[in-house]
Order: sequence, then structure tokens, then C-alpha cells
Amino acid sequence: MGASDLARLQFAATTGIHWLFVILTMGLIPLVAIMHTRAALTRDPGTRAVWERMTRFWGQLYLINYAVGIVTGLVMEFQFGLSWSGLSRFAGNVFGAPLALETLIAFFAESTFLGMWIFGWGRLPRALHVALIWLVGLTAYISAYWILIANGFMQNPVGYEMRGGEARLSDFWALATNPSALLALAHITLAALLTGGVFVAGISAWHFARRTADVRVFRNSLRLGLLFAAPAGWFVVTVGNLQWPLLGRTQPMKLAALEGAGTEGLQAMFTKQHGAGNYTPSHDWLRGSMDVMVNIANPLSIVLIVAFVLLWKDWLVRFRPVAYLMTALIPFPFIASVGGWVFRETGRWPWVVYGKLTVEEALSKVSSTSLAVSCAVFIALFVALAVTNWTLIARFARRGPDGAHLGAVEPLPEHLPQGAPGSGSQGREDKEAVPSF
Repeated sequence: MGASDLARLQFAATTGIHWLFVILTMGLIPLVAIMHTRAALTRDPGTRAVWERMTRFWGQLYLINYAVGIVTGLVMEFQFGLSWSGLSRFAGNVFGAPLALETLIAFFAESTFLGMWIFGWGRLPRALHVALIWLVGLTAYISAYWILIANGFMQNPVGYEMRGGEARLSDFWALATNPSALLALAHITLAALLTGGVFVAGISAWHFARRTADVRVFRNSLRLGLLFAAPAGWFVVTVGNLQWPLLGRTQPMKLAALEGAGTEGLQAMFTKQHGAGNYTPSHDWLRGSMDVMVNIANPLSIVLIVAFVLLWKDWLVRFRPVAYLMTALIPFPFIASVGGWVFRETGRWPWVVYGKLTVEEALSKVSSTSLAVSCAVFIALFVALAVTNWTLIARFARRGPDGAHLGAVEPLPEHLPQGAPGSGSQGREDKEAVPSF
């Protein structure tokens, strides 16, 4: 393999693995925020206890994924300087600001809010504590927006002018409203909600199938997961289809290569404009990744709608095969999203910045040996982190709410149910015992 192949393999593998962490983080955080809000708003002590147990259980799984995933994000950024210095020189003045904002938001604002939420159990007023988890979710999606602004520029360069062979930002609003970024953000948001909903519903169904379920916790979790996953599965396909006209305007060669027809004229045009070279993406990669995404997303959306209907009278969890099927669905949104990412990126070949900077021009002057070593090290590290992440998630998911350690502190009096010792309102008996954490 040549230097460019090794650099592409390294970035593709590490980005693909990192994306598995990101999509689950984005998908879980709205569900956890809703659970916490529901717990804070209810006045019934028993119901509050159920929703708090849900918040702590799913919040702990979210934290495991976030903590391990953020390591992959830090390591991945080294590759810009290591393998793609030409990209940094050419476009750094354009998407350097979005990447810097993403770093500030993800590694400072989001992490700060999350830390305050983790250690705020029983120490902060309930309203402030709930606001923190919503701020975590908001900053997560803002962070994704800035990443997609940078990627959107690479897909459809706008808002810049050329000076001395380098792209310089000239219109920040055009960059910030790039349709290649905004449509991708909508598509990814729905894919994340689909992934998070299937994850929550699948684990909940597993506990019902194994007859180990905390019934109220996992019934509510199953319903909430499907309430998000079923419509998200339907609309993610719709928003995906909305991107075809945009691709026809901005990347016609991708669509021509996908269909395997009409590439000759476009190849001749690119050759005339940019010199000799192969400007046609691989049909096999495009068709294969497209088929993976579509052949999973379409049937999955139908299955989820049926599953949502089967929630009536608990039919979904009364039959073990159906419950196990829900658990078996957990990997499929991840696989479909990786297929979509491969389709988006491989269709840009041979450009790093479409029509402006090729892979060879963006590549650092690094030997193949150095790239082979870094490629092996990076991929091994990322695979190890992914295995660690899913091993921990599976372990704590099997334990259920009783194994959650998040929020294991003495609560403030206002967090205690009426009539509990220390609540300041003795004499009332609770309808249900509140679990201790």
C-alpha cells in the first residue's frame, strides 16, 4: 500500500470507530434528559423514584460511552498534522475556526456541564441539576454542527476566496449555512435518535425476555425508546432522500458513479479543468455502502413501527422471541450509519476539498513506513477502546438499575419524598418505598 492508501485507511478506520461512540452519545443524551426532567416534575414519590432510577441507569451507560469515546476524539485530531498537513495549509483558514469552536464546546463547555451534572446529585437544586443535563445535550449537538460545517466545506466549498494558493474565509454566513452541512446535520440527528432509541428499547426488552426486569423502569424505558426510534427511523430515510438533488448540483460525479453511467463526460470535464487523473469514485464502494444503509434503514423503520404498535397490552414483552428480536436490532443502526458515512466520504474521490484539493495534494510528506506504523498503532488503540467500551456497557446493562453508581450521594431535603426522614414534612407515609442509591 502506498502512503496515500495508508493515510486514508488510518483516517477512515479511526473516524469510523469514533463515530460509533458519537452517534450513541448523541442518541442517548436527549432520552436521559427527558427521564431526569420527568423525575424532577412529578410529585408522586413512587413515580419519581422510578424515573430517577431510569435516569441513573441510562445516564451511567451514557457516561461510559462518553468517557471512552472522548479519548478517541482526542487521538483522532493528531492525524491532521501527522498525515494531512496539506489540507491544513490549504483550508485551515476556513475551517480552523469551526474546528476550534467544536473543541471548545466539546472539551470545555460540554465536559464542564456534564461534570457538574455527575457530581450535582443531591447537592444542587433540582431545577439547576435538570438544566445541566439539557445543556450537555445542547452542547453535544452544537459540537456536531461545527464538525459538519468543516466537513460540509470539504463536500461543497463555499464562503471562501483564494489568496496565494490558499482558501481564505470571506463569508462566514455562507459557511455556516452550507446546505451540505445542514442536511447532513438533520440526517445525523435523526440517525442518532434512532440509534439511542433502539439501544434503550433493546436493552429493556432483553431484561423482560430474561425475566430480570425492574418492570416499571424497563416498561417506561421501552416505551420512551420506541417513541423516539419509530418516528426517527421513518424520517431518517425521508431526510436522506432530500440530499439527492443537492448531490446532483454539487457532486454529480458521485451520482454518475453510483449508477455506473454518465461518468465519461464528467471525467473529460474534470480532466480539462484540473489535468490528467482519475476523477471517478469507485462504483463498488458507493453501491456497497449505499446498499448497507438503505437495506438496513428501510426494513428497520417498518419493524420499529410494528414494535411500537405491539406495546399495546405489553404484547412486545410477553413473547420472548419478539423481545429478543428487539435486542438483536441494537447493532443495525450503527452499521447503517457507518454505511452512510462511507458513502458520503468515498464519493468525494479523489478530492479532499471537492474540486479544489486532491488527496495527493493534501497528504503530508511522510514515509510509507511511518504511516504504516502509525496506522497499525492508531487502529489497534481504537479497536481496544471500542472493545473496552462495549464490554463495560454490556456488563452494566446486564446488572440493571441496582448496579448503577451514578448519583450515589445523600440527597438534599427537597429531593426527598414528603414524609421521609429529613424531608421536613414528617407524618405522611409514602405509597412506595424509595430505593436508596
